Amino acid sequence: MAKQAENTGRHWYVVHTYSGYEDAVKEALMQRIESLNMQDLIFDVVVPKETQIVIKKGEPVTEEKRLFPGYVLVDMIVTDYSWYVVRNTPNVTGFVGSGTTPVPVSPEEFNVIKKRQGEAEPKFKINFNEGDTVTVLDGPFANYDAVVNKVDEEKGKIKVLISIFGRETPVELDFTQVKKK
Repeated sequence: MAKQAENTGRHWYVVHTYSGYEDAVKEALMQRIESLNMQDLIFDVVVPKETQIVIKKGEPVTEEKRLFPGYVLVDMIVTDYSWYVVRNTPNVTGFVGSGTTPVPVSPEEFNVIKKRQGEAEPKFKINFNEGDTVTVLDGPFANYDAVVNKVDEEKGKIKVLISIFGRETPVELDFTQVKKK
């Protein structure tokens, strides 16, 4: 196939992949860009991820989570040839769009994705909701039962109500200091 098909301009496109194969697709596409000399048509491949803090074995652990499982973003100029190269990469199921015409991601949408994955501070993944009953694990209120009153994901804190001497007392705790009942 020839590279001369009409130039539709450089945009970010969403490529659908088999879930769990996003990084493999990115690697395969980067190799194909190099081996097929596609640098003038396919510029970048991104697997949108954000960093989260999750609790594993009682310890906070930082891990990367895919923002859109099963999708990869490709910065490219769509021609018949570049479309063919991306579409026939292993584990790619197709472009997001109508029929065989890929629809570019709007600059506004891309900026939201870029901002979210570029945040320096990892987000806490807190599995508590207001009204949940929890047990305090450490500190002066260890082994007390409490009810979650407020969740602050930005700071990784939760505010709980602990019944002390028959009165509900609000206490702010780190989310690692409690567990669900």
